[in-house]
Amino acid sequence: MEGNFTYCNPTKLYFGKGAVKYLKNVVLIYGGGSIKRNGIYDEVRKILLENGKTVSEIAGVMPNPTLEKLYEGIEIARAAEADLLLAVGGGSVCDYSKALSASVYCEEDPWEKYYVKFEEPSCKTLPVGCVLTMAGTGSEMNAGAVITNRKTMQKIGHVFADESLMPRFSVLDPSYTLTLPHYQMAAGIYDIFNHICEQYFSGTDDNTSDYIAEGLMRSLLHSSRIANRDMKNYEARSNIMWTATWALNTLISRGKTTDWMVHMIGQAVGAYTNATHGMTLAAVSLAYYRHIMPYGPEKFKRFAVNVWGIDAAGKTDEEIAKAGLSAMEAWMKELGLTMNITELGADESMIEGIADSTLIMTGGYKTLTRAEIVEILKESL
Repeated sequence: MEGNFTYCNPTKLYFGKGAVKYLKNVVLIYGGGSIKRNGIYDEVRKILLENGKTVSEIAGVMPNPTLEKLYEGIEIARAAEADLLLAVGGGSVCDYSKALSASVYCEEDPWEKYYVKFEEPSCKTLPVGCVLTMAGTGSEMNAGAVITNRKTMQKIGHVFADESLMPRFSVLDPSYTLTLPHYQMAAGIYDIFNHICEQYFSGTDDNTSDYIAEGLMRSLLHSSRIANRDMKNYEARSNIMWTATWALNTLISRGKTTDWMVHMIGQAVGAYTNATHGMTLAAVSLAYYRHIMPYGPEKFKRFAVNVWGIDAAGKTDEEIAKAGLSAMEAWMKELGLTMNITELGADESMIEGIADSTLIMTGGYKTLTRAEIVEILKESL
């Protein structure tokens, strides 16, 4: 393990059935209304009111939160003189709340400051709490916030270095995830898996983080297959939720570089199609990994053997690595994931624009050229 690092994660987690009872003062932030239909909204609001809290609301946060919605939330939070933002929902609501935390008292345009210049807050930030209703993003225990600018057709994430942007607490009750449709559950599962892959497929040293990543992936594969057969299986769903948190709370990225190109390409697809995030990742992953496999053959061989249980006997390293990706593809199809961007609403006329919107990262086994991004997108159609 060659990299030096510091590690701090100040988020306090309340995990398990009934964990919502620990809530504090909030401005309630939620999405399209599913928490009203499944009773979570009433449960949270009842607890707040019984404790004498004044509750303001920011409703209608969409799956890919927009800059316009961020501006709207700034006005509501300022008017409410908010002292705590509570996100009740999935990763998009949590992301939005963190972006809002950094923006309420920001005197500059938050898009320009945080998503163009990638600066850190120079103003007061508001504390954020999360009540998670969907497992996938890991947003409940990190400082990442993804916002979509519909005018520029860009979907960009900023992982803030400022620890104050991490949720002060998160409530993780796996029973809240049991009402999700299969499509959303599957998308969340792949989001988790790809978060791990983005941190795993880099580096050549013997790194403890990679061993942890392999364990998380094996756990997720096991639980995902159970949940795919029985969506009400609490044990499987609780393990999926716990894996999601550890997949992206920065632990497994310590001491190494990370890739993130699947996310950059997938987010660019999402900006053009407004498709579900996990499905955009699934639709471009295999084309990307098959493209970069020759540049990191040892890790892809290790991935095949240690994660997928590929028998290496009598096979070349390339054959082992390819067998691992084939096993991954079979699992993805088993879950019912979207395997191409055409099904998400993309077509060939969008390829050049999506490529232009894709941020190029340098931490993986291959720094892509724009031409390679175009090639991967065409392979993903």
